[in-house]
Amino acid sequence: MRDAPPAVSPTASPTAPPGQDTPREVAEPIPPIAEVEIVEQPEQLEPIVPERSEEKKASWLARLRGGLAKTGQSIGSLFIGVRVDEALFEELETALIMADAGVEATEQLLKALRLRVKRDRIEDAEGVRQALREVLTEHLKVLEKPFDVGRVKPLVVMITGVNGAGKTTSIGKLAFALQHSGARVLLAAGDTFRAAARQQLIEWGDRNNVNVIAQEGADPAAVAFDSVHAGRARGMDVVMVDTAGRLPTQLHLMDELKKIRRVIAKADPTAPHEVLLVVDGNSGQNVLAQIRAFDAAVGLTGLIVTKLDGTAKGGTLAAVAAGSQGVRPVPVYWIGVGEKIEDLQPFVASEFAAAVVG
Repeated sequence: MRDAPPAVSPTASPTAPPGQDTPREVAEPIPPIAEVEIVEQPEQLEPIVPERSEEKKASWLARLRGGLAKTGQSIGSLFIGVRVDEALFEELETALIMADAGVEATEQLLKALRLRVKRDRIEDAEGVRQALREVLTEHLKVLEKPFDVGRVKPLVVMITGVNGAGKTTSIGKLAFALQHSGARVLLAAGDTFRAAARQQLIEWGDRNNVNVIAQEGADPAAVAFDSVHAGRARGMDVVMVDTAGRLPTQLHLMDELKKIRRVIAKADPTAPHEVLLVVDGNSGQNVLAQIRAFDAAVGLTGLIVTKLDGTAKGGTLAAVAAGSQGVRPVPVYWIGVGEKIEDLQPFVASEFAAAVVG
């Protein structure tokens, strides 16, 4: 069915002038599911699920530490053979700012650390390192939140992000993780402007045995609308809607993102239930600007942080947690280290803090 072209409705609406809603949204119903291609995967096949042993968990923690090694080394090396004095705190301040924690987060962390050191009468550098792990864990806890799949069916998840952040790949990995938890997943190829994105999502559907709703060159909002109805009709637990990558400065594309959100709400007045922003972990303080812009446009509910491999900017999430630059501390649901399908894992503040401090 993948090779067959989708049916074309004889009553399809003409394209509206830029900056205006399409006539379809105003005067005509959103096109039915028959207008999009549903790429079926064999239902009898089981998703690929690796063994989740203690060894696998240890492997993930090792990869996380490896991904944040540059950050961890720059901070962790400060505690080797030094005295607990003002010079150590000054060096810590520099290291945290260099790790893109930002001034606000750095001040909050050092204030809490000083109080902890004084309260517990810590006199050795290793004790200060452990105290910093605990302080950073507490600081990041505001970003730690479980991804609740079962609260509504289907859970409609809208995925956004800038070009190159790893959005479509993250959707494929997230589909794998959700299937492993027992959820039935449907993907919607809402990035209709880039043919490669559509094909990439279909390939992820192949790997995960997940159905994909797609149509090359279709209206993204229509694909999203049809996908929500298809997810309900098929008894899916999760419907994930991909969207085209865009920069926050591309106002016409941000307006289109708002339209997709509105049209999803027409298919289900309570949806989208989650609006996730995928951000590149190497982007540093640029992450704050992206969160602020996308949150203002579509109301973010969570983040997926990708490409933490080898980054020296692991402190960025501390800036998010601190609400730096007026950013709301949006929860971090998932973080990614590596290219493997299982290399997207839930964010755990204590694990991240241990990797950052070294």
